[in-house]
Amino acid sequence: MSEHVSPSLYDQLGGAAAVDAAVDIFYRKVLSDDRVSHFFDDVDMDRQAAKQKAFLTMAFGGPHNYTGADMRRGHAHLVARGLNDGHFDTIVELLGSTLAELNVPQPLIAQVAAIAESTRADVLNR
Repeated sequence: MSEHVSPSLYDQLGGAAAVDAAVDIFYRKVLSDDRVSHFFDDVDMDRQAAKQKAFLTMAFGGPHNYTGADMRRGHAHLVARGLNDGHFDTIVELLGSTLAELNVPQPLIAQVAAIAESTRADVLNR
């Protein structure tokens, strides 16, 4: 009997095309949200989107070559500028609403939120 392997979250969400669509919608939301948009004022958004796509692919269990700085190093300059739990919550909220807009089922959105939540201490440098 062959063992049934359930598809990764990455495949369940729709693979690379879904990640690309999610990141594009996500950053549109982020950049238009006054609670967090100021953190991206001086950011090269093409480079940022590429890093986020690589990170989400890895986080969702897809094929990855994520080479971004670790979470602490990558966000230290933002923590110095006041990044806090409220901002983190906003990002998770915007990610969830992005996935809902893409008709991702709620249980998968909850999995994604849990993966994001698992990075909170590192992102906020605790």
